Amino acid sequence: MLISSICFLLLLWVNGAAAAAVADSTNSFKKNAKPELTNLRSSYIKNDVTTGGAKLRLVVDSSGPVKAVGRLENKNGLQLVIDITGAASANIETKTALKGDVAEQVCAKRLDENTLRLEVDLAEAIEAKDYRVFTLQPDLKNDKPFRVVVDINKAKPKPNYRFTAGLKNKVIALDPGHGGSDPGSIGQRGTKEKELTLAVALRVKGLLEKSGARVVMTRQNDRDVFGPNASAVDELQARTNIANRAKSDVFVSIHINSFQDRSVGGTSSYYYPKSDYDLMLARTVQAGMLKAGSVDDRGVNSARFYVVQHALMPAVLTELAFISNPEEEKLLRTESFQQKMAEGIVEGLGVFFAQAAQKGGGVR
Repeated sequence: MLISSICFLLLLWVNGAAAAAVADSTNSFKKNAKPELTNLRSSYIKNDVTTGGAKLRLVVDSSGPVKAVGRLENKNGLQLVIDITGAASANIETKTALKGDVAEQVCAKRLDENTLRLEVDLAEAIEAKDYRVFTLQPDLKNDKPFRVVVDINKAKPKPNYRFTAGLKNKVIALDPGHGGSDPGSIGQRGTKEKELTLAVALRVKGLLEKSGARVVMTRQNDRDVFGPNASAVDELQARTNIANRAKSDVFVSIHINSFQDRSVGGTSSYYYPKSDYDLMLARTVQAGMLKAGSVDDRGVNSARFYVVQHALMPAVLTELAFISNPEEEKLLRTESFQQKMAEGIVEGLGVFFAQAAQKGGGVR
């Protein structure tokens, strides 16, 4: 009887061990199995009604983690190629038509047992900065699987400028830096940048209007342009939106500089090289300010400041002087210096339009 019981228990142990081994083997297989790509969907998103900005988003669902990398290729027209690696199979249509004006279609093809390639036929040429390929982890709360995401921004229209000489009938956007909840830099004597930039901009406005120009101001008093507690991007975009909607000929953003070393001073101008005219504008305005203000020349420099980059027209960001420099702060507070710098900006604008007219317009 004892022997029978022992045998029975031994049999149970053996069967249990075998079942556990099978279960472990099955779980290991599932764990090590390659993911499957189960779906591809697209959406066309208009994100800027002023400039016509839009983007195309492609999303590929996966049953598990995969890797994805994209690159631009010139083959039968410009294409964006995305290689997704680590997937065993893909339940995705071979060819999918796309809505909107960013891309025409996406074709899927298996390169090998480990790689699926997506070829996106673009409607227009784009640059590397205009697309992004990334992955998202599963969102179990919202029943979303692992995803590969491809964002493609619509190619921005190339500017086509046609300038005439003179300030009369020109539309000029003036942007007094900071304002409202953002005082900008503050000098040792309590001088606020936002007050100085507005004072000079209003003087520039008066001089331009006397010359027959139409002036568009991003602000004419001490306020936030977008609204209180806005993000930096929202505030800056609100300023360029005003200039873009008005179809301004040029955009001038007026600022005051600051630095830890209080001995540093001078005037500088910044531009973003979206056309040859941006550099030309920065040079002429800088020359005008130097001639009028008798402050050290800190040069003309290329920079990725938001407002000069996102204004659709030639744009310049001026730094009149250093509020951190005691002598220049004192100078900035005087009406005579403010008027001289305003006159220098206006003179520089006049020279710009004369040079731009000789150049004849067109794009870089």
